[in-house]
Amino acid sequence: MNTHPAPQPIAHYENFPVASWLCPPRLRAPIAAIYHYARTADDIADEGDAPAPQRLDDLAAYRADLLALAAGQPHSGRWPQVFDPLRPMLQAFHLPVPLLADLLDAFTQDVRKTRDQSGYADQAELLDYCRRSANPVGRLLLHLYGVQDETALTQSDAICTALQLINFWQDLSRDIPRGRHYLTDADCQAFGVTRADLQALQQTPNATQLIAAQAHMARAMMKKGARLVHRLPGRAGWELRLVVQGGLRILDKIEALDYATLQTRPTLKPWDGAVMLWRALWM
Repeated sequence: MNTHPAPQPIAHYENFPVASWLCPPRLRAPIAAIYHYARTADDIADEGDAPAPQRLDDLAAYRADLLALAAGQPHSGRWPQVFDPLRPMLQAFHLPVPLLADLLDAFTQDVRKTRDQSGYADQAELLDYCRRSANPVGRLLLHLYGVQDETALTQSDAICTALQLINFWQDLSRDIPRGRHYLTDADCQAFGVTRADLQALQQTPNATQLIAAQAHMARAMMKKGARLVHRLPGRAGWELRLVVQGGLRILDKIEALDYATLQTRPTLKPWDGAVMLWRALWM
């Protein structure tokens, strides 16, 4: 009899399937537990009206609960819906705790950068953020699938970083008013775009060229990692095909808007699923 607490239903909008019916049944519980761990931490950093000091304190407490679980100790009880389901998954699947902690490092960085109204100096700094905010999720999934060779890890990192970047370029009209600046200083300077232009959400020709360049880079990165779909067995490979196609479909929509995401946020609609599935079949 399974006595493990069940993770909460997944309710957030996502560009890609999370623990869907395509996921191998035995892995649905650990994948859902990882998702809710990451999603809740992200919400602590990003949602509501809490001031930055409180968000940082809460993330520190969240990290302490993670480390308590890793040491076989009880958690604080503040987030039982996260840590009760995560505890048996940590034990049963030997989840790498440093990867889970990397996510918290990234969310903490988000809070500090938003507090200070600071952006990213260049692509190297932005990609280092993605290394901690996105890539751990893919590596955790590969751990569950038992795929650990360096080529697969590199391909997974490319997919996850691409998804993170696509999310940034999709959400510019929302993130910038909230103090989240992911278009780097170096790229803005190269395209003649000022912080004032971005803050005003002015879709100037230079801004359009800047966003187009970022979208092209994300597409190239996604295609670089896409061969990983052939490494995962059965349902897992099909799940990943839809993840890849979800990201590429958002890029299609950004392109169809002539990259005007300073003013419009494209999202996937139900009929996009048919397009994604058709493309997944031909990967």
